[in-house]
Amino acid sequence: MNNVLETESADAPAKSAAAKTVLEVAGLKTYFFVRQGIVKAVDDMSFSLKAGEKLAIVGESGCGKSMTALSILRLVPDPPGRIVAGSVRLDGRDLLKLSEAEMRKVRGNHISMIFQEPMTSLNPVWSIGNQISEAVMLHQNVSRHEAFEKAVEMLQLVKIPEAARRAREYPHQLSGGMRQRAMTAMALACNPHVLLADEPTTALDVTIQAQILDLILELQERLGTAVVLITHDLGVVAETAQRVIVMYGGKKVEEAAVVELFEAPLHPYTQGLLAAVPHLAAMSGLAPARSRLKEIPGIVPALVNLPKGCTFAPRCAFASDVCRNEFPPYETKRPGHNVACWHSNQLDGVRHA
Repeated sequence: MNNVLETESADAPAKSAAAKTVLEVAGLKTYFFVRQGIVKAVDDMSFSLKAGEKLAIVGESGCGKSMTALSILRLVPDPPGRIVAGSVRLDGRDLLKLSEAEMRKVRGNHISMIFQEPMTSLNPVWSIGNQISEAVMLHQNVSRHEAFEKAVEMLQLVKIPEAARRAREYPHQLSGGMRQRAMTAMALACNPHVLLADEPTTALDVTIQAQILDLILELQERLGTAVVLITHDLGVVAETAQRVIVMYGGKKVEEAAVVELFEAPLHPYTQGLLAAVPHLAAMSGLAPARSRLKEIPGIVPALVNLPKGCTFAPRCAFASDVCRNEFPPYETKRPGHNVACWHSNQLDGVRHA
């Protein structure tokens, strides 16, 4: 893992420094108005993404990762959800100010998404080729025959064997890995500037997971697409990302380059996530094994009933009165390393093993 991280860290600054910013999210807030109260699913989320960059957003289930992506694409179910504040600028244009007709021209063309569950995202009564070609025809001035040829070409690009035959098959006739490849082909058919990948390896076995991730990265390098990878798998982050955002309770609590974050996290939640990852050396007997994996005590708070102050305070070993009463400011603690924690100085200098 360290070799991968070192390689990424050496390449990332040189690539991203010269690249232009393609996506800029600022102060994004998405709330759900339900009978129990207001669910702050995404609360003041901000980040930027450069052309060709690979950014990961990590956190436990329910922390707001997927809702951030759906908000960017303006796919929040309304009612009960609504984007109440912020801006999402794609190539300088604020997507939140576009009409729905204008937004339909943007989705799938300039920005695309690979959804978490391909079986529920693909239309079961349309062939794979027709679904991809429909996306192509929506955004490009081509005939149905040309669009279908493009669909076959994309299926070949994502390494589906016998692509011409598979294009005429239906989602239920494909394996889980092939369906995820088809979703990737559909998302990249129009060469979008930004690809949002929401848990693209969920429910796939380990071998297929690796193939899908390698495929996404290969296509990303070839097409120059910027990627936002949404995941809870820190191993996936280490293998793929250049920069990492950690979310908790709908908020961004830490952001840093992948090497920096893995080796020296500044937020207790990030430290807890990393400490909970199994170590291969310990499991193989090459290093002293711990009696059991470390865990973060407590549970993720309900977003409709968040605690006062820092949302992580009830589960944090460093929490004090100020943590329980006031949410910490989001500050730069090291170059390129930002965190929202009153006691990050207690973690500063602690290298994560």
